[in-house]
Amino acid sequence: MKLGVICDGISRDLTHAVDVMDEFGLTHAELQFVWDKEVGDHSASEIAEIDRILRDRGKPVCCLSRHVFAGMTTANELGDSLHIKHMDALRRVIDMAHVVGSPLVRIMTGKKEQILWGSHGAERWNVAQGAWDKTVELIAPAIDVARDAGVTLVVETGNGTMVNSNYTARRLIDDLGARDVLQVLWDPGNNCWCHERAFPEGYEEVKGGYLGHVHIKDVLVDTPRATLEVRRMGEGQLAPFFAPIAQALRQDGYDGVVSFESVYHTGDGDFEAGFRLCIDHFKEIFGDP
Repeated sequence: MKLGVICDGISRDLTHAVDVMDEFGLTHAELQFVWDKEVGDHSASEIAEIDRILRDRGKPVCCLSRHVFAGMTTANELGDSLHIKHMDALRRVIDMAHVVGSPLVRIMTGKKEQILWGSHGAERWNVAQGAWDKTVELIAPAIDVARDAGVTLVVETGNGTMVNSNYTARRLIDDLGARDVLQVLWDPGNNCWCHERAFPEGYEEVKGGYLGHVHIKDVLVDTPRATLEVRRMGEGQLAPFFAPIAQALRQDGYDGVVSFESVYHTGDGDFEAGFRLCIDHFKEIFGDP
């Protein structure tokens, strides 16, 4: 499989991040924050410099990962000021994707309403009425923009977002009728919060054409105590699932990138050091068998 990294998890200094990628043989760059800006906020000259650095070093961009639609709620309306702000940012990221050759642009979804569907009384007393339909409505214009621009969007399974599982990600794609232009960015670490087991259940939801990109990190969640701990890879609750996921991806011919998400540190805030403690295990599992 093609292995990548979210570069700012190493450093927002792109040249240094690429140096570390070379050190560990990682081939694909996922961009989220470069220097002091999020993707979509760079000037034309800055984008040209990002493109030059990566092309000179032979590091294709696998995904541009801005937090498009993050922070929206069901109180937002189509075309209100916040929605317009996110749509404008999406267009800027798509423009950047054309320059740097990124095949994927990430979107998120709005803040989570906990119960979206129900029956036998729950539909009246517990379901957040209209929350899912509003989510579909707010995302729909992004689908039209992506189709017109000839890019593929990936919706991340996020912590605290309306799409927080592979089930909800797949349902969003189907409800939008957007399999041609929207795929799932599967982050099994994030999905732990809603207790969707990564394998086989989570994987089964996205196999067969829904899966576009993968983020890997390890975590320990305690939902009742509202507590999340990032763990060294192989020491969290996903440890038993990584190898079966990797095997299934290989067997099913997944041709996308698996990106390591470097969000672990030992308590000192040094994320590059945390990356160095995890990356060999990541490569052992997801690299060439």
